[in-house]
Formats: sequence, C-alpha cells, structure tokens
Amino acid sequence: MARPLVLCSNDDGIEAPHLEALAVLLEEFADVLVVAPERQRSAASHAITLHKPLRLTEVRPRRYSLSGTPVDCVYLAILKLCDRTPDVVVSGVNDGFNLGSDVFYSGTVAAAVEGALRGAAGIAFSVAPRAPQVEHAIRFAAAVVKAAVGEPIPRGTVLNVNMPGQGSDEYQWTMLGRRLYEDDVAERSDPRGRPYYWVGGGPAGHDDVEGTDCVAVARGWNSITPMHLDLTDRGRLAAPPWTLEGFRVVVGSAR
Repeated sequence: MARPLVLCSNDDGIEAPHLEALAVLLEEFADVLVVAPERQRSAASHAITLHKPLRLTEVRPRRYSLSGTPVDCVYLAILKLCDRTPDVVVSGVNDGFNLGSDVFYSGTVAAAVEGALRGAAGIAFSVAPRAPQVEHAIRFAAAVVKAAVGEPIPRGTVLNVNMPGQGSDEYQWTMLGRRLYEDDVAERSDPRGRPYYWVGGGPAGHDDVEGTDCVAVARGWNSITPMHLDLTDRGRLAAPPWTLEGFRVVVGSAR
C-alpha cells in the first residue's frame, strides 16, 4: 500500500527552520515533497504570478525553492512535480499566529487553500512568534497531519491550526475570531526628501468570544479551525435585501 503524499510549503521561505523540522517528522509516515518560496513572502495572501517567469531550484533532494508566492509553489508542485494529487497540502509552521481575519491576508493560509482548490486537503500551521517550546508545537502539527491522513478529512477541506508555543497538550476545535490591530499608515521621507509609507500596525488584542481561535490560544490551548471554500452567504441569498427598480429578479434556477 502506497504511503500518503504530503506536499509542504510556507510563506517564510525555503530555509525557515520550522518548515524543515515539520517535514522531517512527516517523513516518518508519509512521502514528503517541499516546495517553498525562495524568500520571505508573508502576507502575500492568494497572489499568483502571471506576468513574469518562475525559477525552480532543487535545494536538496525533494526540497525545492521557487521565485514566487506560496500559492505559486503549491500550484506548480501539484501540476509539475507531484506524481499524484497530494493527500494533504501542509503550510507552515509559520512563525507568528494567523488568527481570525488574518486568514484573508496570510500567505501561509493561502497555500493550504490552494491545496484544497487543487483537490487535496489543506492544513495551515502557525505558532506564537519566537515560541519558547516550538519543538512541542511542531510535534502537535505532525500529530494533526498523521490524523488527517489516517482517517482522511474530505478533499477540499482547510484546517487553520494555531499553537501557543508553550508546550500545551490541550487543543480545541474552534471558529474564527476577530483579531484587533492598530491600523496605521506611517509616512516618512527618504534621504532625498521623497515620501514613503509603512502599512499596518501591530496586534492590539481580540474580541473575547467563547469558542474562537483567538480565545483558545490566549488560554494556552492549541486551536484547530475547520474552514470551507464556499463564501456564499446562504441566508442573504434566501432573503435578498432589496429589489432593483426597473429590473426583474429571477427566482430559482433558470431552465
């Protein structure tokens, strides 16, 4: 019986230590292929490169760097390097949380989502920045992947996993919370007097809502948030907010 195939990527770059540490643990029970950006690509979201060539470099056996985004890495790996569709696409472990609305900006989460779009299950892993017990968190991540291939989660599923990095053995299935930021655009001047900008401020807490990923991590628990790719607001679809004067709404499917 063939071993499961796990494709690993991240947004911290091919030399990020958490990426290799997790890949080594996964090789104990799966065939592992690593394709990651050649450099840091945090907050790349679901960007894909369409207007310039991508360069692929084999860094070590079954370890590749790509001159593109995290999504480019997964896209190219599945279509050109994998001998079969991966069972799971693993992204991370990211150095820093991806909680709540972070999932819309995160290159880490986007790589897992691309895996789900390409017919695999996707799992994104993130740990507290500069975690004091990161090895324990990486072992937890490996346990999640082993469970996901042992009793396969449906292809097209995405799990967003956050780990506090304090060596916790507890975990909770959660929903996405709301993380707060000090939104900021800082304007500065370069040595020639021309303005430039730094976008984005630091985290400023979270909404205290029971059962969310933000609260679970704040309590020192590992958080697993199941997500799907259908963004349709079905309640609003069933009860549209208005009709448009001069236009006729079509109810139900066209025949």
